[in-house]
Amino acid sequence: MKTIFVVDDNSTNLLTAEKVLSGYYEVITAVNADLMFELLEDITPDLILLDILMPDMDGFEVLKHLRQNPAYVDIPVMFLTAQSDAAIEARGFESGVVDFITKPFFDSVLLGRIRKHLEIEDLIRDRTRQLDDLKNSITYVLADAVENRDPLTGRHIDRTASYVEVLLSALLEKGVYTDELTQWDPEVIVAAARMHDLGKLTISDSILNKPGKLSEAEFEKIKTHTLEGEKIIEEIAEKAGDGEFLRYAKLCAGSHHERWDGTGYPRGLKANEIPLLGRIMAIIDVYDALVSERPYKKAYTHEHAMQIIKENRGTHFDPLITDVFDEIHLQFENVLFEEKKAEG
Repeated sequence: MKTIFVVDDNSTNLLTAEKVLSGYYEVITAVNADLMFELLEDITPDLILLDILMPDMDGFEVLKHLRQNPAYVDIPVMFLTAQSDAAIEARGFESGVVDFITKPFFDSVLLGRIRKHLEIEDLIRDRTRQLDDLKNSITYVLADAVENRDPLTGRHIDRTASYVEVLLSALLEKGVYTDELTQWDPEVIVAAARMHDLGKLTISDSILNKPGKLSEAEFEKIKTHTLEGEKIIEEIAEKAGDGEFLRYAKLCAGSHHERWDGTGYPRGLKANEIPLLGRIMAIIDVYDALVSERPYKKAYTHEHAMQIIKENRGTHFDPLITDVFDEIHLQFENVLFEEKKAEG
């Protein structure tokens, strides 16, 4: 059963709404915004019916707080109002209100508006789920295409995606870069991370599969995979639309070889000039390269790899991210163990 919050300082309105809706939905009432926000800590409703004129904090202020919090931003809100004012309605729709319901309530109108909106929400969720499934399928196909072109790296893309998920969670838990991280959808970021080596599709097999160390000219060529990855994603965006997933995928592709001290490529960005996602990908990409076998080297132990990671704190890697990486390094060893086991 779907849950609806009704927020109104008038007890009669709360009782009326509960009477009309309780046979169809779980109805939770609140006499002010403070109580509503307390309830939101434990319950996420499918819809909020919100009075505009309330003491302490009016409907527009409440809506602003809801839209500023990533945990609440997607909850649809309908305004309850005793006035019919075109300017207020315009302001409400601009602020993200999905509809207005006039008080006093007409039972059929109240129930009909809510039913119709929730049906639309269900259709949107189904469509979004289908698009997400399609996006994930395309991501895996492209990532597999890269792996097939560069078989010497093993399950590098799968492992790095797993590492990203672990590191994002740890950074949030430790309170590092939370202002930016709380704006991210972790599922989108993990999917985008799988695209970081997409540009390798443009590199010749003779370089990708060379059983030995690359020459200087070959290394210069391999470095182009960052910009080539950006170009491929830009071409996809031109045709499919520049959505959140593609924006983050482009950041992964273009910045995962930048270095904190500015000696990386392709742009030689330094410190916080490097996108946060690029700084996260940099340490993960290097760690996996260190612990993986290559034709020109054996796999380093986890302990040896961690020693190298720590030695490069503040030169190759963001110091704050390195510190968190070090704090939870055993989690990365566990991921590595599971992925190696999956490889057989």
